[in-house]
Amino acid sequence: MENVTIGNFTFEKTAIDGVIIVHPKVHGDNRGFFMETYVEKVFREGGIDANFVQDNHSSSTYGVLRGLHFQREHTQAKLVRVVKGEVYDVAVDMRKGSPTFGKYVGVLLSAENKKQFFIPKYFAHGFLVLSEEAEFVYKVDDYYAPGSEVGLMWNDPTVGVDWPIAEGMEIKLSEKDTKNLSFDEIEW
Repeated sequence: MENVTIGNFTFEKTAIDGVIIVHPKVHGDNRGFFMETYVEKVFREGGIDANFVQDNHSSSTYGVLRGLHFQREHTQAKLVRVVKGEVYDVAVDMRKGSPTFGKYVGVLLSAENKKQFFIPKYFAHGFLVLSEEAEFVYKVDDYYAPGSEVGLMWNDPTVGVDWPIAEGMEIKLSEKDTKNLSFDEIEW
């Protein structure tokens, strides 16, 4: 996998085509830091060709696991990052017929490492909070359509996500996420 540096960003290709880890250049000194988080023309050149229409921000506590979610219609590409704390973020390929169908990429995102993660359309997405609290911000390229959302079980054995669960960590799911489907139960 090759990395491409354009402007103030390095775009790291992953084992799944289209899933990209973005490393921004951070300018810092004893006063703090400055960094660009998104420059449309640079991101397009780096392989992220999305027309983002909405920004979202969530806050979660240690052990919260959100996901794994995707939409059948009004599919969403996402550009995600953490501005406080640390999470393990996962993208699962739900593109039937793809050579990596059912495979996943996971990445540690934190306020400290400032990495961003691009998740293309037709991928299930979720994250586990590893710090006391985490604030998660992301852009999406289509609007939320609750009627087309599907949830994949976070611990589905077919996908086999290797979540970094610490000893004694209690996984906290929303009521909705306790009803997510196994990979084999999802109708295509």
